[in-house]
Amino acid sequence: MTTQRFGAGIWHFATYLDRYATDGYGIPRNIIEAIDLAGQVKDLSVVDLNWPYFGGEFSDTEIKTALDRNDLKVIGITPEIYTRDFVKGAFTNPDAGIRRKAHELVTAACDIVRFHKADYVKLWPGQDGWDYPFQVDYSTQWQRSLDGVGQLASENPDLKFVIEYKPREPRVRISFGSVARTILGIEKIGLPNVGILLDFGHAIMGGESAADSAQLAIDHGRLFGMDVNDNYRSWDDDLVAGSLHPLELFEFFYVLKKNKWEGVWQLDQFPFREDSVATATHAIDFLKAAAKGLDRLDIDALQEAQSRHDAIGAMKIAQKALFSALGEQD
Repeated sequence: MTTQRFGAGIWHFATYLDRYATDGYGIPRNIIEAIDLAGQVKDLSVVDLNWPYFGGEFSDTEIKTALDRNDLKVIGITPEIYTRDFVKGAFTNPDAGIRRKAHELVTAACDIVRFHKADYVKLWPGQDGWDYPFQVDYSTQWQRSLDGVGQLASENPDLKFVIEYKPREPRVRISFGSVARTILGIEKIGLPNVGILLDFGHAIMGGESAADSAQLAIDHGRLFGMDVNDNYRSWDDDLVAGSLHPLELFEFFYVLKKNKWEGVWQLDQFPFREDSVATATHAIDFLKAAAKGLDRLDIDALQEAQSRHDAIGAMKIAQKALFSALGEQD
Protein backbone atom coordinates (compact mmCIF):
# COMPACT_ATOMS: atom_id res chain seq x y z
CA MET A 1 0.00 0.00 0.00
CA THR A 2 1.23 3.47 -0.87
CA THR A 3 2.50 5.47 2.10
CA GLN A 4 0.46 8.65 2.30
CA ARG A 5 0.32 11.48 4.83
CA PHE A 6 -3.02 12.89 5.93
CA GLY A 7 -3.89 16.28 7.36
CA ALA A 8 -6.83 18.48 8.30
CA GLY A 9 -7.72 22.08 8.83
CA ILE A 10 -7.87 22.64 12.56
CA TRP A 11 -11.35 24.18 12.06
CA HIS A 12 -12.55 20.62 11.49
CA PHE A 13 -12.33 20.24 15.27
CA ALA A 14 -13.93 23.56 16.20
CA THR A 15 -17.64 24.32 16.61
CA TYR A 16 -19.64 26.51 14.27
CA LEU A 17 -22.26 29.19 13.87
CA ASP A 18 -24.53 30.00 10.96
CA ARG A 19 -27.29 32.52 10.34
CA TYR A 20 -29.86 30.16 11.90
CA ALA A 21 -28.09 28.56 14.86
CA THR A 22 -26.68 31.87 16.01
CA ASP A 23 -25.95 30.30 19.39
CA GLY A 24 -23.73 27.73 17.71
CA TYR A 25 -23.77 24.01 17.02
CA GLY A 26 -21.77 23.21 20.11
CA ILE A 27 -19.92 24.65 23.06
CA PRO A 28 -17.15 26.92 21.70
CA ARG A 29 -13.68 25.40 21.68
CA ASN A 30 -10.34 27.14 21.59
CA ILE A 31 -7.51 26.09 19.33
CA ILE A 32 -5.72 24.12 22.06
CA GLU A 33 -8.85 22.01 22.61
CA ALA A 34 -9.18 21.55 18.86
CA ILE A 35 -5.56 20.37 18.60
CA ASP A 36 -6.17 17.85 21.39
CA LEU A 37 -9.16 16.48 19.46
CA ALA A 38 -7.13 16.30 16.26
CA GLY A 39 -4.56 14.26 18.14
CA GLN A 40 -7.21 11.58 18.71
CA VAL A 41 -7.42 10.85 14.97
CA LYS A 42 -5.08 7.92 14.50
CA ASP A 43 -3.65 8.63 11.05
CA LEU A 44 -3.59 12.43 11.17
CA SER A 45 -0.08 13.86 11.03
CA VAL A 46 -0.39 17.55 10.07
CA VAL A 47 -2.84 20.42 10.57
CA ASP A 48 -3.50 23.78 8.95
CA LEU A 49 -3.92 26.48 11.61
CA ASN A 50 -6.04 29.63 11.47
CA TRP A 51 -4.22 32.73 12.57
CA PRO A 52 -4.74 34.63 14.81
CA TYR A 53 -5.29 31.57 16.96
CA PHE A 54 -8.94 31.27 17.92
CA GLY A 55 -10.57 31.09 21.32
CA GLY A 56 -8.10 33.02 23.41
CA GLU A 57 -4.65 34.57 23.65
CA PHE A 58 -2.10 31.83 23.01
CA SER A 59 1.61 32.09 22.39
CA ASP A 60 3.32 30.21 19.58
CA THR A 61 5.11 28.16 22.23
CA GLU A 62 1.81 27.10 23.82
CA ILE A 63 0.51 26.03 20.42
CA LYS A 64 3.69 24.07 19.72
CA THR A 65 3.46 22.34 23.10
CA ALA A 66 -0.07 21.21 22.26
CA LEU A 67 1.02 20.04 18.82
CA ASP A 68 4.00 18.14 20.22
CA ARG A 69 1.98 16.24 22.80
CA ASN A 70 -0.37 15.17 20.01
CA ASP A 71 2.47 14.28 17.60
CA LEU A 72 1.21 16.80 15.03
CA LYS A 73 3.07 19.15 12.69
CA VAL A 74 1.85 22.27 10.91
CA ILE A 75 1.45 22.21 7.15
CA GLY A 76 0.15 25.74 6.70
CA ILE A 77 -1.03 28.91 8.37
CA THR A 78 -4.26 30.54 7.18
CA PRO A 79 -4.39 34.24 8.08
CA GLU A 80 -7.96 35.39 8.60
CA ILE A 81 -8.28 37.98 5.83
CA TYR A 82 -12.00 37.26 5.49
CA THR A 83 -13.44 38.47 8.81
CA ARG A 84 -15.44 41.60 9.74
CA ASP A 85 -12.64 44.07 9.04
CA PHE A 86 -12.48 42.80 5.47
CA VAL A 87 -16.17 42.60 4.53
CA LYS A 88 -15.50 44.78 1.47
CA GLY A 89 -12.34 42.92 0.61
CA ALA A 90 -8.80 42.37 1.85
CA PHE A 91 -6.43 42.89 -1.09
CA THR A 92 -9.22 44.56 -3.10
CA ASN A 93 -10.81 46.73 -0.41
CA PRO A 94 -11.60 50.25 -1.66
CA ASP A 95 -9.97 51.63 1.51
CA ALA A 96 -6.19 51.69 1.15
CA GLY A 97 -5.88 51.48 4.93
CA ILE A 98 -7.76 48.18 5.00
CA ARG A 99 -5.65 46.83 2.15
CA ARG A 100 -2.58 47.75 4.19
CA LYS A 101 -4.09 46.04 7.26
CA ALA A 102 -4.55 42.83 5.22
CA HIS A 103 -0.94 43.04 4.09
CA GLU A 104 0.27 43.51 7.66
CA LEU A 105 -1.83 40.58 8.91
CA VAL A 106 -0.41 38.22 6.30
CA THR A 107 3.10 39.53 6.90
CA ALA A 108 2.73 38.72 10.61
CA ALA A 109 1.42 35.26 9.64
CA CYS A 110 4.62 34.70 7.67
CA ASP A 111 6.57 34.70 10.93
CA ILE A 112 4.16 32.12 12.34
CA VAL A 113 4.86 29.91 9.32
CA ARG A 114 8.58 30.23 9.99
CA PHE A 115 8.14 29.46 13.69
CA HIS A 116 6.22 26.25 12.98
CA LYS A 117 8.38 25.38 9.96
CA ALA A 118 5.18 25.01 7.96
CA ASP A 119 5.04 24.42 4.22
CA TYR A 120 3.15 27.54 3.21
CA VAL A 121 1.03 30.58 3.90
CA LYS A 122 -2.49 29.85 2.71
CA LEU A 123 -4.40 32.74 1.20
CA TRP A 124 -8.15 32.41 1.04
CA PRO A 125 -9.31 35.89 -0.01
CA GLY A 126 -12.98 35.01 0.25
CA GLN A 127 -14.12 38.63 0.63
CA ASP A 128 -12.24 39.79 -2.47
CA GLY A 129 -14.97 39.87 -5.07
CA TRP A 130 -18.34 41.46 -5.76
CA ASP A 131 -22.07 40.82 -5.45
CA TYR A 132 -23.88 43.04 -7.99
CA PRO A 133 -23.51 44.27 -11.56
CA PHE A 134 -21.63 47.61 -11.76
CA GLN A 135 -20.44 47.26 -8.14
CA VAL A 136 -16.73 47.21 -8.99
CA ASP A 137 -14.34 48.11 -11.76
CA TYR A 138 -13.15 44.67 -12.82
CA SER A 139 -9.72 45.80 -14.02
CA THR A 140 -8.98 47.56 -10.73
CA GLN A 141 -10.34 44.64 -8.73
CA TRP A 142 -8.18 42.10 -10.54
CA GLN A 143 -5.03 44.19 -10.43
CA ARG A 144 -5.38 44.75 -6.70
CA SER A 145 -5.76 40.97 -6.21
CA LEU A 146 -2.54 40.35 -8.08
CA ASP A 147 -0.67 43.22 -6.44
CA GLY A 148 -1.70 42.09 -2.96
CA VAL A 149 -0.42 38.54 -3.45
CA GLY A 150 2.58 39.57 -5.50
CA GLN A 151 3.87 42.05 -2.94
CA LEU A 152 3.72 39.49 -0.15
CA ALA A 153 5.44 36.82 -2.23
CA SER A 154 8.20 39.20 -3.33
CA GLU A 155 8.80 40.37 0.24
CA ASN A 156 8.98 36.79 1.55
CA PRO A 157 10.86 34.79 -1.09
CA ASP A 158 11.74 32.09 1.44
CA LEU A 159 8.07 31.12 1.84
CA LYS A 160 5.46 29.56 -0.40
CA PHE A 161 2.07 31.21 -0.80
CA VAL A 162 -0.91 29.14 -1.89
CA ILE A 163 -4.13 30.64 -3.20
CA GLU A 164 -7.25 28.61 -2.43
CA TYR A 165 -9.69 29.56 -5.15
CA LYS A 166 -13.46 29.31 -4.81
CA PRO A 167 -16.32 30.39 -7.09
CA ARG A 168 -18.49 32.07 -4.43
CA GLU A 169 -19.25 32.46 -0.73
CA PRO A 170 -19.01 34.69 1.14
CA ARG A 171 -19.00 36.97 -1.93
CA VAL A 172 -21.38 36.11 -4.75
CA ARG A 173 -18.37 36.23 -7.09
CA ILE A 174 -14.83 35.74 -5.77
CA SER A 175 -11.91 37.23 -7.70
CA PHE A 176 -9.86 34.02 -7.55
CA GLY A 177 -12.87 31.96 -8.59
CA SER A 178 -11.59 29.15 -10.82
CA VAL A 179 -8.47 27.15 -11.54
CA ALA A 180 -7.94 28.83 -14.91
CA ARG A 181 -8.41 32.34 -13.57
CA THR A 182 -6.10 31.64 -10.63
CA ILE A 183 -3.38 30.21 -12.87
CA LEU A 184 -3.67 33.24 -15.16
CA GLY A 185 -3.23 35.49 -12.14
CA ILE A 186 -0.28 33.54 -10.77
CA GLU A 187 1.46 33.54 -14.13
CA LYS A 188 0.87 37.31 -14.34
CA ILE A 189 2.44 37.74 -10.89
CA GLY A 190 5.36 35.75 -12.25
CA LEU A 191 6.96 34.58 -9.01
CA PRO A 192 8.01 30.98 -8.33
CA ASN A 193 6.75 30.89 -4.74
CA VAL A 194 3.05 31.41 -5.55
CA GLY A 195 0.87 28.40 -6.27
CA ILE A 196 -2.58 26.90 -5.91
CA LEU A 197 -4.21 24.98 -3.10
CA LEU A 198 -6.86 22.99 -4.94
CA ASP A 199 -9.94 22.29 -2.87
CA PHE A 200 -11.87 19.37 -4.42
CA GLY A 201 -15.22 20.78 -3.29
CA HIS A 202 -14.51 24.26 -4.63
CA ALA A 203 -13.60 22.78 -8.00
CA ILE A 204 -16.73 20.70 -8.39
CA MET A 205 -19.10 23.39 -7.10
CA GLY A 206 -17.64 25.59 -9.82
CA GLY A 207 -18.48 23.04 -12.50
CA GLU A 208 -14.90 21.84 -12.90
CA SER A 209 -13.55 18.32 -13.09
CA ALA A 210 -11.22 18.34 -10.09
CA ALA A 211 -8.93 15.83 -11.80
CA ASP A 212 -8.64 18.06 -14.88
CA SER A 213 -8.08 21.11 -12.64
CA ALA A 214 -5.28 19.29 -10.84
CA GLN A 215 -3.65 18.35 -14.13
CA LEU A 216 -3.81 21.94 -15.34
CA ALA A 217 -2.22 23.24 -12.14
CA ILE A 218 0.47 20.54 -12.27
CA ASP A 219 1.21 21.30 -15.93
CA HIS A 220 1.98 24.88 -14.90
CA GLY A 221 4.04 23.78 -11.90
CA ARG A 222 1.62 25.48 -9.53
CA LEU A 223 -0.09 22.75 -7.49
CA PHE A 224 1.35 23.38 -4.02
CA GLY A 225 -1.42 21.86 -1.89
CA MET A 226 -4.87 20.28 -1.84
CA ASP A 227 -7.96 19.81 0.31
CA VAL A 228 -10.67 17.18 0.00
CA ASN A 229 -14.30 17.12 1.05
CA ASP A 230 -17.58 16.69 -0.85
CA ASN A 231 -20.73 18.59 -1.78
CA TYR A 232 -23.84 18.47 -3.92
CA ARG A 233 -22.18 20.85 -6.45
CA SER A 234 -24.48 23.79 -5.76
CA TRP A 235 -22.81 24.90 -2.50
CA ASP A 236 -19.64 24.41 -0.49
CA ASP A 237 -21.20 21.86 1.86
CA ASP A 238 -17.82 20.56 3.11
CA LEU A 239 -19.22 17.08 3.67
CA VAL A 240 -17.15 13.96 4.28
CA ALA A 241 -14.69 13.24 1.47
CA GLY A 242 -15.97 10.48 -0.79
CA SER A 243 -19.52 10.58 0.55
CA LEU A 244 -21.09 11.79 -2.70
CA HIS A 245 -18.54 11.67 -5.52
CA PRO A 246 -16.15 8.81 -4.71
CA LEU A 247 -15.20 8.01 -8.31
CA GLU A 248 -14.42 11.61 -9.18
CA LEU A 249 -12.33 11.92 -6.04
CA PHE A 250 -10.54 8.69 -6.96
CA GLU A 251 -9.76 10.14 -10.39
CA PHE A 252 -8.42 13.27 -8.68
CA PHE A 253 -6.06 11.10 -6.62
CA TYR A 254 -5.12 9.15 -9.74
CA VAL A 255 -4.01 12.34 -11.48
CA LEU A 256 -1.86 13.24 -8.47
CA LYS A 257 -0.21 9.82 -8.46
CA LYS A 258 0.23 9.76 -12.25
CA ASN A 259 2.17 13.02 -11.97
CA LYS A 260 4.16 11.87 -8.91
CA TRP A 261 2.64 14.62 -6.77
CA GLU A 262 3.55 13.65 -3.22
CA GLY A 263 1.88 16.23 -1.00
CA VAL A 264 -0.44 15.77 1.97
CA TRP A 265 -4.04 14.65 1.40
CA GLN A 266 -5.80 17.14 3.62
CA LEU A 267 -9.36 17.29 4.94
CA ASP A 268 -11.36 20.51 4.75
CA GLN A 269 -14.65 19.38 6.26
CA PHE A 270 -17.18 21.06 8.56
CA PRO A 271 -18.93 18.47 10.74
CA PHE A 272 -21.64 20.77 12.08
CA ARG A 273 -23.68 17.99 13.68
CA GLU A 274 -21.30 15.02 13.65
CA ASP A 275 -18.54 14.05 16.04
CA SER A 276 -15.41 15.68 14.65
CA VAL A 277 -13.00 12.87 15.56
CA ALA A 278 -15.27 10.15 14.16
CA THR A 279 -15.86 12.19 11.00
CA ALA A 280 -12.16 12.73 10.37
CA THR A 281 -11.40 9.07 11.08
CA HIS A 282 -14.11 7.93 8.67
CA ALA A 283 -12.85 10.27 5.94
CA ILE A 284 -9.26 9.14 6.35
CA ASP A 285 -10.39 5.52 6.17
CA PHE A 286 -11.85 6.35 2.75
CA LEU A 287 -8.64 8.09 1.70
CA LYS A 288 -6.59 5.07 2.81
CA ALA A 289 -8.84 2.80 0.76
CA ALA A 290 -8.44 5.14 -2.22
CA ALA A 291 -4.66 4.97 -1.85
CA LYS A 292 -4.90 1.17 -1.74
CA GLY A 293 -7.12 1.28 -4.82
CA LEU A 294 -4.51 3.31 -6.67
CA ASP A 295 -1.92 0.65 -5.92
CA ARG A 296 -4.08 -2.07 -7.47
CA LEU A 297 -5.30 0.00 -10.43
CA ASP A 298 -4.46 -1.70 -13.74
CA ILE A 299 -2.64 1.28 -15.24
CA ASP A 300 -1.84 -0.35 -18.58
CA ALA A 301 -5.44 -1.43 -19.13
CA LEU A 302 -6.69 1.99 -18.04
CA GLN A 303 -4.39 3.85 -20.39
CA GLU A 304 -5.33 1.54 -23.23
CA ALA A 305 -9.02 2.23 -22.58
CA GLN A 306 -8.34 5.95 -22.40
CA SER A 307 -6.46 5.83 -25.71
CA ARG A 308 -9.73 4.67 -27.28
CA HIS A 309 -11.88 7.05 -25.19
CA ASP A 310 -13.61 3.93 -23.91
CA ALA A 311 -15.69 5.36 -21.07
CA ILE A 312 -17.26 2.10 -19.92
CA GLY A 313 -14.02 0.15 -20.06
CA ALA A 314 -12.15 2.84 -18.12
CA MET A 315 -14.87 3.12 -15.47
CA LYS A 316 -14.95 -0.64 -14.93
CA ILE A 317 -11.21 -0.65 -14.28
CA ALA A 318 -11.40 2.32 -11.89
CA GLN A 319 -14.50 1.06 -10.08
CA LYS A 320 -13.03 -2.39 -9.57
CA ALA A 321 -9.87 -0.96 -8.00
CA LEU A 322 -11.64 1.52 -5.73
CA PHE A 323 -14.65 -0.51 -4.65
CA SER A 324 -12.68 -3.69 -4.00
CA ALA A 325 -10.38 -1.69 -1.71
CA LEU A 326 -13.38 -0.14 0.05
CA GLY A 327 -14.91 -3.60 0.44
CA GLU A 328 -11.92 -4.75 2.48
CA GLN A 329 -12.37 -2.08 5.14
CA ASP A 330 -13.60 -3.06 8.59
